[in-house]
Parts: sequence; C-alpha cells; structure tokens
Amino acid sequence: MEQPKPSIVDKWKIFTLGTLLGFFFFVFYHDKVHQDISFLSTKQALVDLVPFKVLNLSTSSSGGGVVKPMKPSNLVFDGIEKSTTKARNKCDIFDGKWVYKPEEGPRYDSFKCPFINEKFSCQQNGRLDSMYENWRWEALHCDVPLFNGTNMLEKLRNKRMILVGDSLNRNMWESLACLLFTSIPSSAAEVDKLRRYTNSWKSTEYNFTIEFYWSSFLVDIDKNHKSGKKVLVLDKLSANSEKWVGADIMVFNSGHWWEPKGKSRAWELFEFKGKLIKRMPIELAYERGMKTWAAWVERNVDPKKTTVLFNGYSPVHRYRKYNQWCYNRTQPLMGDSYVPSFPRSMVDAVEGVVKGMSKPQVKYLNTTKLSEYRIDAHPSLYITKDDKNANSYSDCSHWCLPGVPDSWNRLLYTSLFFDTREDMA
Repeated sequence: MEQPKPSIVDKWKIFTLGTLLGFFFFVFYHDKVHQDISFLSTKQALVDLVPFKVLNLSTSSSGGGVVKPMKPSNLVFDGIEKSTTKARNKCDIFDGKWVYKPEEGPRYDSFKCPFINEKFSCQQNGRLDSMYENWRWEALHCDVPLFNGTNMLEKLRNKRMILVGDSLNRNMWESLACLLFTSIPSSAAEVDKLRRYTNSWKSTEYNFTIEFYWSSFLVDIDKNHKSGKKVLVLDKLSANSEKWVGADIMVFNSGHWWEPKGKSRAWELFEFKGKLIKRMPIELAYERGMKTWAAWVERNVDPKKTTVLFNGYSPVHRYRKYNQWCYNRTQPLMGDSYVPSFPRSMVDAVEGVVKGMSKPQVKYLNTTKLSEYRIDAHPSLYITKDDKNANSYSDCSHWCLPGVPDSWNRLLYTSLFFDTREDMA
C-alpha cells in the first residue's frame, strides 16, 4: 500500500521542532564558550599580577651594579597563588642561607693584608682547616651582588668612611680594609696606624679614607669620676665623637660591652641626668645610651651628604650546656638550634631606636641571625701563635679573617649601592 505523503502542517511541526532543538543547542554551546572565556580572562588577570620584571641583583663585568629582569618565559601558572601573596614582599638580603663555595675561596690572603689583628688571623696562628673561609651567604628571595672592591672604591672616590664601635666593628673594619686594599695596587695605598684604638687607611688613587674609632658603648665612660668609681654616662656621647663629624658614611655598633656582669663589667655606676645610679635594668640603660647616640646623629648628620648604618649584635658561641661552644667546630649550625645569649629585649631596644629615627633614616644591618649559624668561624684557640694558649682560652666572640665579617661587608656594599627596597615576586 502506498504511504500517505506528509502534509504541510506536519512539515511545519518538524521544522519548528528542529529549530527549537537548534536554539537550545546554540544557547548551551554559547554559555559554555562564555564560561571558558570568562575562566581564561580570570586566569589572565591573575597572570597579570605576576610582575614580569622579577629583579635579579647582580654585578656587571664593568664593575657597576645592574638590575636584570628575569625573562617572562620563566613565569608559569603554578606561580599564580604565590604571586598574589608575595608580590608585595621586599628583598630582604638578611633572610637566607649559607652555601658552601670552595671554588670561590676568600677574596684576600690573611698573610698579605697588613690590617688584620693577630687575634683574628687564624691561619697564621695554626688553624689547619679552612672550610670556614668558603661559605657564601645567599638571600632566599633575591640575588645579593658579589662584593666588587674596585666598584666600591670608585663610588667612594673623594669620600671618607668611618666605623665606630667595639672590637666587632674593628673586626668588620679590618675585613673591609683588606677587601678594598687588595683591589688596587699596593703603590696606591697608604697605611696609617695612628694608635691602638684608631686605625685608618687611605687610597691615594681614589682619595678615599676609611677609619676606625674605638667606642665600645658609643656613650661616655668616665674612669676618673670624682666619685672614685667608673661611671657609664648614658646621656653623654663618647669623647671621640667630635672626630666622627663630616664623614660621608658612618657604620656604628654597640652591644657586647653592655652584656658582662659582676667584676667583668667595665662600669660600676650609671649616670643619667646628673644623677648617679647603682642599679638599672640593663635593657633600659642600653636603650637610653642608644637614644643619646641617635640624638647626636640627628643633630650632627646631614642626610643629604651622609649615610648612616648600624650593624646588629654579633652572636657568641661559648655555651657548652647548649652544645654551642666554638672549640673545635668546623661546620656551621643547621636549622634554628642557636640559643642566644644576648637578651632579645636589648636587640628590640636598638632596633626600636633605629626605626624611630626620622632624620636621617639609618640603615640597619641585621647581621645577627646569619651570624648565629657560624659557630665554625671564630678564632677559638687560634688567637696567638704561642702554643701555651692551647687549652687556656677560646675566643668564641670575634671572627677569623677571612671569614664572616667579609659577608657583613658584602651586605654593607649591597645596602649602600643597590636598591633592596624593590618588590620581589
């Protein structure tokens, strides 16, 4: 039997049904595409949060410091979450780790540098291992430029630099003098050892002078007080402060001499606002002394001409009960096992004073934490060539040279001549 042909009405029904199905398919597909586009747009917006110029501090072959951008191809989607939380982080050159670099070696020879105190010249005094000379500090979130002596001297041409403080700053001064001295021909250098507590070195080629002034407290200690006692005057600056004036760069420190107790203390009484005081919390005395120093800086330093820095407390490693005695140690401490001897409240005091200064802005060299790891780098028994010292006294406060103070000076170099305030991803 012949099948009846579909009517016009039936054809319209089929057409309408097909149109509706096509419409619903179009709507579904369009919505899916729109979602995909929205997702990609959101993802791209997040990618845009990743700064393309991830700063990488380095030193050019010509000796000048340059900031090199990281290639955009190094950016990946895996870094999106990190970028949203870390894009505002600063480059903290003091937050890092020690990396063993035996292929680099020290930048000067302790046997040839004329500035090193015998007590810091560990190799000359018979220390057999030298691994402590080959550790390099590396920041976690940025690259710290390598020390460049000729570049630093060029930037310091016709300038005067002073380091003021106790024997730890002298340790730092000797390191810096050696680093710079070995960067130029010996004929262009003049060594002027004035007296025991003042040293200076001048580069005639660069007309640059670097001086050290002894001032263990930065404030005055009167050993000839009318009371017959040794008096630490908390509101009067050190007697040699008049010689600090006019320097282009000033690096201060003070800490170790405030710590001793009993007979080992350098003072018997405090003086503050004209009154003699027998007992005072050491944190309060230290803070008052540092405020006196800060007031002097604000009165006598023109921030347009002079840069001022304060070097943090240098840790000691002389406590056997915590397994933190430097004797015979040849490896740095690992992790955060160091137990500090210097009260945290005193560290907080000086950091608070430095941060509270408005004129000028003092740069704080936070070298405390990085130095805590270096139990291996103290002179220990090797403070003299005399074998009689072996088993008598271990110096676990100062540092062998070459050694840790070279890293302090590398960070000083970076703080002076590179902008470490840039945002780091």
